[in-house]
Amino acid sequence: MSSTSTPPLAAALEAWQINARITAYLIEHLPPEIWAMALPGIPRRTVRALAAHLHNTRILWVKSLGSGEGLPARVNPATVTPENLRAALDTSEAGISSLIRYGINLEGTPAGGSSGFVYGAIPRHVVSFVAYAAAHEGHHRGQLVLAARQLGHRLPEAVVSGLWQWSSRLREL
Repeated sequence: MSSTSTPPLAAALEAWQINARITAYLIEHLPPEIWAMALPGIPRRTVRALAAHLHNTRILWVKSLGSGEGLPARVNPATVTPENLRAALDTSEAGISSLIRYGINLEGTPAGGSSGFVYGAIPRHVVSFVAYAAAHEGHHRGQLVLAARQLGHRLPEAVVSGLWQWSSRLREL
């Protein structure tokens, strides 16, 4: 999809899609035995709940910034399985991609009035939104990698390195 001539706004969509693929890649590689374990230092929150937060936040963004139509329900952070979360992430990724396309159709300008591309602290420009969303997910991916290590289930080096292989993840889209 990408080339040196990719328009910046189209590149923003591609960046989101790669980011989302990296999140899915991590969920695919988290050891199942840590899924129900409490996060070190946060005994009331599990690895499962942190992972579910990624999807549930995407749903919040799409419902708040877009129509929210056709999206799956939030996943239950106490019961979602890795397989169900993985499937939900695909659907919420599509919802965010649709939202980004909407922002691109606004030509990346700050949204105002009735456009709907406005929500609290989230940036109003589509490129800034993509940066915000990717930073949010990157933060929580880091927490998940660290939690796995602290829980005695260090992820293989190939998996951790794979989180930084944007070209490889792009080919998986």
